[in-house]
Amino acid sequence: MMDDITGVHVGPCSNSDYVKPLRIHYTQKGQSKTWDIVRVHNSVSIVIYNISRNVLVFVRQFRPAAYFNGIAKQDLANVDVGSVVDTDKYPPRGGMTLELCAGIVDKDTSLEDIARVEVLEECGYVVPISSLKHIVTFRSGMGVCGDRQSLFYVEVTDAMKQSTGGGNADEGELIEVVEMTVSETREYIQRKDVSSTEIGRASCRERV
Repeated sequence: MMDDITGVHVGPCSNSDYVKPLRIHYTQKGQSKTWDIVRVHNSVSIVIYNISRNVLVFVRQFRPAAYFNGIAKQDLANVDVGSVVDTDKYPPRGGMTLELCAGIVDKDTSLEDIARVEVLEECGYVVPISSLKHIVTFRSGMGVCGDRQSLFYVEVTDAMKQSTGGGNADEGELIEVVEMTVSETREYIQRKDVSSTEIGRASCRERV
């Protein structure tokens, strides 16, 4: 099971290929200011619609950041490097998210090619670059990172399914492919509290 997760504890992040905390200093209208930011990779995400069976294709996975931020405020105040998280009190299922197929921009190639690879790795569909439609590029996490996320839309058929997907095992990815009908997607995006990014909800709303 994907939520078979144990031994959760907090360690230092002194060297990362994915994030780098920085402090920006600047002067605005004569007033000196500082702002703490995190440098991250830009990313792509893809709305996948299977026209063979009229279903949208999503991915479910464990997100440590979502799990960590699900810890109650009073307990979170005591969490520091070396802390062990009580997985009985905070079951790992709290970190399971439903998302669009997505990936970071960490290769010297086009955004469309990165999106194509992610669709194959995560969801198992072989899609030509020409079938990927760029919807919008927007900024995310304005207060902390402000990275650029590019959203694509692609239509697939059952005949384009080459594998079960599941992510890149060499990178430690463990992903479940989730299909939802249009009505199921509508019901989901109307919930008041979901474990999904806002752009995922908004993009699905636009497509259905």
